[in-house]
Amino acid sequence: MMKKIWIFISLLLLPSLLPLKALQAKELSQYTAIRVQKASQFAQDEKLKEAIETLSAMELSKEYDKAFVARMLGVYHWQNSDTKSAIKELTYAVDSGLLLDEQAWITQRMLADVLLNEQRFKTALPHYYALVKYAPETEKIDLLWMRIAQAEYQIGNWSNVLKAISKRDKLKPEPDLAPLSLKLGSQLQLKQWKQAIPTLESLIVLQPEKTNWWRQLVGLQLRLNQNRAALNTLALADLQGVELSDSDRRLTAQLYAKRGIPERAAQELSKLSNAHTDVQLLAEQATYWQLAREWDTSIKVWEMASKYNAKYHWNVAQLMVQQGYYQEALVELDKVKQKEKQADVALAKVRSWYKLKELENALIHAKRAEGIEASTEAKGWIKYLTQLRRIDTSS
Repeated sequence: MMKKIWIFISLLLLPSLLPLKALQAKELSQYTAIRVQKASQFAQDEKLKEAIETLSAMELSKEYDKAFVARMLGVYHWQNSDTKSAIKELTYAVDSGLLLDEQAWITQRMLADVLLNEQRFKTALPHYYALVKYAPETEKIDLLWMRIAQAEYQIGNWSNVLKAISKRDKLKPEPDLAPLSLKLGSQLQLKQWKQAIPTLESLIVLQPEKTNWWRQLVGLQLRLNQNRAALNTLALADLQGVELSDSDRRLTAQLYAKRGIPERAAQELSKLSNAHTDVQLLAEQATYWQLAREWDTSIKVWEMASKYNAKYHWNVAQLMVQQGYYQEALVELDKVKQKEKQADVALAKVRSWYKLKELENALIHAKRAEGIEASTEAKGWIKYLTQLRRIDTSS
């Protein structure tokens, strides 16, 4: 729901405050002028009810008098919180066409604002369009175009919103939150993704702390396949202290991974709220560290994952063997219980025992691997280790 639009009544909208001679100069009959002055005095004394009753009781014959009094009644009804009656009287005054140019413009402006405030957008719009067409030079037309944009937005005329904002921006080019927000909403409704990006960038300049602007910008950049730009936006938001959610961090990690920077992907995942308790997240981090060739860090994270799921002991053991931590690897290999991994486990133990110069144990596990699942690798180890043992025995 739109916030209430404050309506400011200029002195020109309160002709009842003018002296009697001034009223007569505007062609009011003497009968009307006298009663208008009386109603004006009531209004000044904050007796709106009496002011309204005085004007409503008048029997008028001249059309100009009727229009003049209708305008005053509209003002008083509005001040008395009787919006329905205010709209009725102001509409009559405007439609009469009998008020002087400046009087007519100000009256129509008040009518348009009251209608907008009452969310009668379609009824308010013709008045606003007329107002910008014939506005006095002293009026701030940019505010009227803003009112038009607000009304058009409420009834879903997105193209008209953009036209009105464009007119407003020509008169007042300084970036402002309200017109930019209307512009963005309309551009998104019209699927003008590319045009919406600079709008969001302007909003971010005005409200850099608002996470939603950053997220929407990233979303548009991804929609346009601007992955590098999306990553830069997320990185800049983080750098400026914007509070990123877990989903934002996960997206950042994915984008770093796509750019071939796995260590940054792992770092982003490590910032998630459940980064050290969610086994899947731990496995993802360990994989990224492994891709980054940060072997020791990867081992450490795989070990954390193995505490939650025993299947990851195999990942730990493989890297330990690869990095030459053979004694530790043998301990870890004993923890691998998956049946389908036992042949591979035995071969890994062969390599570890061999590197530790324990040829007898290495040969035992080579034969065990061959017994579990015959393979060229197992046969090769058996042949090689048997020859080494013979050489050792003969020497």
